[in-house]
Amino acid sequence: MADKQGPLSHIKVLDLSRILAAPWASQILADLGADVVKVERPGCGDDTRSWGPPFLKDAQGADTREAGYFLAVNRGKRSLTLSLDTPEGQKIVRELAAQADIVLENYKVGTLARYGLDQSSLRAINPRLIYCSVTGFGQTGPRREQPAYDFLIQAMGGLMSVTGERDGLPGGGPQKVGVPIVDLMTGMYTAVSVLAALARRERTGFGDHIDIGMLDVQVATLANQAMNYLISGKIPKRNGNAHPNIQPQDVYVCADGEIILVVGNDGQFARLCGVLGRDAWATDERFATNAQRVRNIGELSSMLRDDLSRWKRQALIEALDAAGVPCGAINSVADVFADPQVVARDLLQRVPHPAGVDVPLVASPMRFADADVRISAAPPLLGQHNEEILHGLGYTQDSIRRLRDAGVIG
Repeated sequence: MADKQGPLSHIKVLDLSRILAAPWASQILADLGADVVKVERPGCGDDTRSWGPPFLKDAQGADTREAGYFLAVNRGKRSLTLSLDTPEGQKIVRELAAQADIVLENYKVGTLARYGLDQSSLRAINPRLIYCSVTGFGQTGPRREQPAYDFLIQAMGGLMSVTGERDGLPGGGPQKVGVPIVDLMTGMYTAVSVLAALARRERTGFGDHIDIGMLDVQVATLANQAMNYLISGKIPKRNGNAHPNIQPQDVYVCADGEIILVVGNDGQFARLCGVLGRDAWATDERFATNAQRVRNIGELSSMLRDDLSRWKRQALIEALDAAGVPCGAINSVADVFADPQVVARDLLQRVPHPAGVDVPLVASPMRFADADVRISAAPPLLGQHNEEILHGLGYTQDSIRRLRDAGVIG
């Protein structure tokens, strides 16, 4: 067949966002082939450019200005530096919006309206435009004008109350997740929302205004913990690594290291018992069903820990793998990228960077049989595509020079 293109190769995205949540969404769209123009502040750009160390090293081994945080969120985009508080900068945004399919922004509520760049102003220019606003608390409610970061929303949204070891045990107390999970999930919901709006536009011919709030996302992703509370009235507690509803699922200590067990049903539990030579446990009324194992997990876990402590970790993993019982070691990040499955799926890719080196990047997990999902370009230098983008709007070299001299494009 002809050369495959990305599923969104026909889509143009104007990305007025920064930090992580909305840029994560625009990176997903870029991975899918969309042309993403990232508008940044002249001089400093996206806040995450300075969120280091570590910074990417150039060919001489010296630090560049490209922080790992920025590199993680902005592959495949084009960078345009633009002062939005100038009439000329606002005019350029309107010109880009007139050609765009999607606008993403995460300014404080009301900020872009002062510049005539809010959803009603831009959708008046382009009725097919899908305009998505991503904020900490959404466009309504008493907190709508307040800023928010992932850590704050993890706390406010209940996630930290169910994450961490139990009180009274070593390391007990609330913990945030080790990656900015609310930002990432907000980015995922944002991407899903704009794609849904694109599908609807095919039917109606009109765009939409999408309102995404990080706190809303966190409440929605409480998932089983929320429903456990809503149907029982019991407030979920931190339970360490143990699952609140399915057992045995926890970290266990072998003779030479730790292993996790992820027993998901009664059949897997019976096979676990067989590997351990404890077939009687599978028919014991205390443990025969998942509900009974959850109720009696203290007793079962003590028995398991005693048995597993005598196994070598690799021997146990091999025996459980052969029996079809989900288990594994706890990998470091270095271990992850050395894992044969990760290597086989080509999840680590190296892409030429303008600093004169190849930058290592994590590939998109999306795979299509008849479409291409690839890293089209390394994360851009600040303002790398100023002239390219402005030439595309019809600006001459002289007019671009005047904009630069006036500080409009930095």
